[in-house]
Amino acid sequence: MAAFSLGVWCAGSFYYGPRIQKEHSALVHYKAQLAIAHAELTQAQYKLATRIEIQYRNRIKIIKEKGDTLIKEIPVYVTQADAVHFGVNVGFVRHYNAAFTGEPAGPSAQSDREPANISLAEIAAINAFNASVCWQWREQTLGLRAFYRQLQQTQQSAIAEDRRSSSSWQNSTR
Repeated sequence: MAAFSLGVWCAGSFYYGPRIQKEHSALVHYKAQLAIAHAELTQAQYKLATRIEIQYRNRIKIIKEKGDTLIKEIPVYVTQADAVHFGVNVGFVRHYNAAFTGEPAGPSAQSDREPANISLAEIAAINAFNASVCWQWREQTLGLRAFYRQLQQTQQSAIAEDRRSSSSWQNSTR
């Protein structure tokens, strides 16, 4: 019985041995291709993230500089005489603040007609700052959206490449 078992084992090794070695070699080659593809994907994602971040930071810097310039130029557009001639009442300030909190300002009151002791130059500075921040958020959002789209494209191309290498591995083992 032992001799028969040994004979069957030897015959199986003789018949299936080269095939197993071929499949093992193909599997090792496939795993190496996957590792290379993963490394290439990681490198492509890193390059993409760096490029998008540089673009985003440059746009944000430009927007900040423009906003700072606008704030510095306020005295040119809103003079002291304008501030004395045109006043801002408490109702305007309440409404403005309510718009930024997202809550209603509440019912109007008699005190809303009184002067708020806030100059037009201050309001212009606040508006210029808020507009600058909104533009920065917009650019950041656009940059993140572009990054996400390009990241998806990079991953999809890597998946397609992986499928091609997987089918070539399957074909080589047949």
